[in-house]
Amino acid sequence: MATTLCFDFGNTRMKCAVFVDGNFVAEQVLADDSDATVKMLLDQYHPDKSILSSVIDHNPGMETLLQQHTHFHRLGHQSRLPVTTPVGKPETIGADRLALVVAAVTLFPGKNNLVIGLGSAITYNYVNKYKEFIGGGISPGMEMRFKSLNAFTAKLPLVKADWNFPLAGYDTRTNILSGVILGMAKEVDGIIEAYEEKYDNFNVLLSGGDSAYFTRHLKKKIFVDPHLIYKGLYAISEYNQ
Repeated sequence: MATTLCFDFGNTRMKCAVFVDGNFVAEQVLADDSDATVKMLLDQYHPDKSILSSVIDHNPGMETLLQQHTHFHRLGHQSRLPVTTPVGKPETIGADRLALVVAAVTLFPGKNNLVIGLGSAITYNYVNKYKEFIGGGISPGMEMRFKSLNAFTAKLPLVKADWNFPLAGYDTRTNILSGVILGMAKEVDGIIEAYEEKYDNFNVLLSGGDSAYFTRHLKKKIFVDPHLIYKGLYAISEYNQ
């Protein structure tokens, strides 16, 4: 059985998914990116291949370890991809966004897809049926909105996500929950409607750790897969082997 480790290092968390013979089997949130942590994963899973998507300044030693023990690929703008990126500066495209659009064309070949990633930022990524990544948009994510309300005001508290809240908040905490989460939902619905006015017949895919909870506040029909970025990373790893 062939095992692949797919590392996703975002602004908030460092995570790793395990694929065995192309099937997602496990996810681990990593405490750090130290050599010891990576060695532990190597000893536990004995992977044949590995791929890293990173938008942070990670420990370079981990790449050396992965190169020594696996067929390693670092995702970047020079990676071979099953999509084209006809944008002005392809080197500026986040690795996470590349993984999301590759997952979309892998799962829904021959279709137009709008892929929405919920993370530290919300990313909107449109890839057409010709496998052309057209571009999209970026806006603040949920945690960023909570933190900005706390950081840029004198008295508003830092609120943690809670999916049980009323439309009309009855105290400061529930007012913030309603404003942030419903505000995001209306933004997502509105962006989808804007794409519907410009493009015909496309799928909408949503991914991110909280996506399953978030969809209850959306009016649009959406394909939800919290592991979408990992599936894209796995597909890119295979494409570059």
